[in-house]
Amino acid sequence: MTQISKEKLEQLIIEILRNIYDPEIPVNIYELGLIYEIKINDDFEVNILMTLTTPNCPVAESMPAEVRKSIAEIQGVKKAEVELTFEPPWDQEMLSDEAKLDLGLL
Repeated sequence: MTQISKEKLEQLIIEILRNIYDPEIPVNIYELGLIYEIKINDDFEVNILMTLTTPNCPVAESMPAEVRKSIAEIQGVKKAEVELTFEPPWDQEMLSDEAKLDLGLL
């Protein structure tokens, strides 16, 4: 089997993240700006650094677990880890233009 490139894997990860939605805002977590970093090492272990809209978000436990599980299921990923951070804190400036349009902010 041919090994997928890191670039292609990152695109697949982004596609997956675009299918995970914040339950309180009708926008996916990638366009919301909740994903701060996607790292893929040479062993195809993936580390995601993400945040939530607020520290006391009702999905503080389930959302990172959903992200980890979804990424781990991608063929070629050896291991998936998700780190939750609140530095810097999320704000509306992190929304993509697409998300701002969807939310009527543009």
